[in-house]
Amino acid sequence: MKINHSTPVSDAPSLFVAQHTADVIGVLSGFDRLRLMATLRPLYQPSLMHRYLIRAGVLLKDFAAFASGWTERVRAAAQQLAERHQRPLTYLHGSTQRKDGLARELARRDGLTTGLVGIWSVVEPCLTYFVRKDRGQKKLVLRLEPGKCLHYYFYFLHAQLGLLHLRLQTWFPFALHLGLNGRHWLARQLDQAGLGYVQRENCFPWIEDVPAAQALARTQLQSCWPTLLRPLVEQCHPHATELCRPLALSYYWSVSESEYATDVMFRHPAALARLYPALIRQGIQHFGSTDVLRFLGHKTQANGRVHGNQVGEVLSSLKHRPEGLRLKHQANGNSIKVYDKQGSVLRVETTLLRPHQFRVYRASERDPEGKKRWQVLRKSVGDLHRRAEICEAANGRYLEALASVRAGRSVGEVAQRVCRPLVRDGRRQRGLNPWSDADAPLLAVLSRGEWTVSGFRNRDVRAALYPGKSAAIEQRRQSGRVTRALARLRAHGIIKKIGGSYRYQLTQEGRQILTALLAARQADVDKLITLAA
Repeated sequence: MKINHSTPVSDAPSLFVAQHTADVIGVLSGFDRLRLMATLRPLYQPSLMHRYLIRAGVLLKDFAAFASGWTERVRAAAQQLAERHQRPLTYLHGSTQRKDGLARELARRDGLTTGLVGIWSVVEPCLTYFVRKDRGQKKLVLRLEPGKCLHYYFYFLHAQLGLLHLRLQTWFPFALHLGLNGRHWLARQLDQAGLGYVQRENCFPWIEDVPAAQALARTQLQSCWPTLLRPLVEQCHPHATELCRPLALSYYWSVSESEYATDVMFRHPAALARLYPALIRQGIQHFGSTDVLRFLGHKTQANGRVHGNQVGEVLSSLKHRPEGLRLKHQANGNSIKVYDKQGSVLRVETTLLRPHQFRVYRASERDPEGKKRWQVLRKSVGDLHRRAEICEAANGRYLEALASVRAGRSVGEVAQRVCRPLVRDGRRQRGLNPWSDADAPLLAVLSRGEWTVSGFRNRDVRAALYPGKSAAIEQRRQSGRVTRALARLRAHGIIKKIGGSYRYQLTQEGRQILTALLAARQADVDKLITLAA
């Protein structure tokens, strides 16, 4: 599957806001949930782990005792940290209990604003080392296999980052995981800047100065993560330097999961409540597989079909969650979803689990000073800024596709004008009939999401309306029919020509009209009769 290399941040949110400018306070984009991972990368290769043990003077038969000694040191350090800060260290009997909720409740109960909240320990799955007997080689060997060991969860109310946790594996290779929320981080930034805001959980229904808040959110992407997180690692894992010494290692920070959210803040919950059902209906009924792939940065064929090298399913699902009704689209391990937060915030959120499908313009890791070129997007925190660009552009494309949806107006009011004939430039053009065999397929083709960015040509529309091979004379007839149809749509103000090209785009009004007509055409008769009764 081909991916667009250049992914500039789209101005699509402004298009959506332009449709609802009287109801919208502003738009805020930035990371919501971030899951970072710090690993001693060489130790995930058994050969290098074996070299590490040789440098440390440890035989394979003594590995269990050597690793147990390190585990005891890690556990002792956690106990000392809890005692020094006079905070509880609690063992959990299962990993299903939500530790975030326990930390928030403990912080509220004790009136904490900064510092260590508490430490929780639990036995969980991990990737770790075992010494096995190799019968073929008749010797002991080191195996990296799934297993279980004790993990510590250190919860902090960080002065800069807000509520976060650091998870430490207590057995080789001692992986670290960090979970934080970009919106909680932004709240701390707003406090320092003296800007007023209202925060509910992980979103802001109101901010005194939205552009200034957006600028603060952008500064998060400029962070030097190893430097920023070093004090946390030193607190929770004070023996890390000594652990790394045999091979002069250092922890490598990467992004295991990211959620990048674009929030459209409405002035009143009633305005979003009127609009949201129509947005959900548009997303579940009209966004197909090619639309979802395009939202997530994939190139699609001009005829609206999915590329033949596309692997995996494209899924869309609706789910009732505590915060409201959520619509989610998934493709290739990544997803984009939309839901209403706290009644007055429309959130579009892109989640990246597999960033290797995308590209970043950088130098090679092997030659940092060398020439820059398009490289595979890494999980490294060094590529986090590019990850943000990709996700914000995806959110923008999704909002642009929703920009045509309007609530509170009937189909007749929206489409009345274009269903009547008119005279333009001395030529009479008939009105549109969305229920006819001539107009319905054309309107359905033009409403596809893939045309929203680059527009469409006569040949694109012809390929979608008349799939398969045709004789040359028949192709000319088909092209003529499409030409006349496009002229009719242009006369009605449904489409406009892109200057300096042979491409057309839907006008804002045209997108509204097409959405309304197609929704009415696909409406369930029994439901309409019930509503009329």
